[in-house]
Amino acid sequence: MTGPRIALVTRRPQPEHDRDLPVLARALDEAGAEVRIVGWDDPGVDWAGFDLALIRSTWDYSWRAEEYVAWAERCAKLTRLANPADVVRWNTDKRYLGELAAAGVPTVPTAYRAPGDDGELPPADREFVVKPTSGAGARYAARYGADERDAAHAHVARLHEEGFTAMVQPYMRRIDVTGERALVFVGGQFLHAIRKGAVLAPGTAFDADKVSHPDPRPWRPTEAELAVAERALAAIPGSPELLYARVDLVDGDDPDDGPRVMELELVEPNLFLGLHPDSLPRVAELILKAAAQ
Repeated sequence: MTGPRIALVTRRPQPEHDRDLPVLARALDEAGAEVRIVGWDDPGVDWAGFDLALIRSTWDYSWRAEEYVAWAERCAKLTRLANPADVVRWNTDKRYLGELAAAGVPTVPTAYRAPGDDGELPPADREFVVKPTSGAGARYAARYGADERDAAHAHVARLHEEGFTAMVQPYMRRIDVTGERALVFVGGQFLHAIRKGAVLAPGTAFDADKVSHPDPRPWRPTEAELAVAERALAAIPGSPELLYARVDLVDGDDPDDGPRVMELELVEPNLFLGLHPDSLPRVAELILKAAAQ
């Protein structure tokens, strides 16, 4: 009797810096699964031939978001997709931050400027960030001083030319000191966490390559961080069953402000298995369980 057939879904060409993928494939293979690493847009893939399609490093989706969501919806009709297609549609557009905020989840304050809007930026007397609502790895994101509004306007105009909606956020200053924390959940339960440094350096162009996870280290989350992460997950529309989730948090400006959600990663997050090798057996176990459902 053969084991479950599992597709680990990535992009083409496979990204060299996806360190989760080889260790996860090896662990699933050793557990008896038939594993293939495939590109999401590979026309030769028979998705119906898998018991589970597990989205991993599809990090090019942000340039082709509509095409990507359409693929997820097609794939979900042919096999079990993790995470579900409705979640993919919702989470690939960072306007979900507004929904989380409306539900009472502490988030980084965010304003949106869609193509066709006047593009005027919110008033700012401090550093702020401009980035697209569809993006991964800090792509097309930049940090501006309050006196750099002309450059920021040009950034928004470029995003609109590319068809992106721009999002504008205050730069959360304490990230330069306390960093960003990523809390990973698998099967609905907290698994592990990491802390990483600030991604956006002053003066770095929005179209420059960036290190999306600088200096990552294992982290033990505080009770406040766990509480905010759990509130964010509970606020997802439809209460979907998630195989994995990552909640990225930063501190508010005031030390009494507590952590805020920077991003809720439900589509293709790095799970940092290399920093937490003891988590790998549990992750493999839950993936095999999902494939058998």
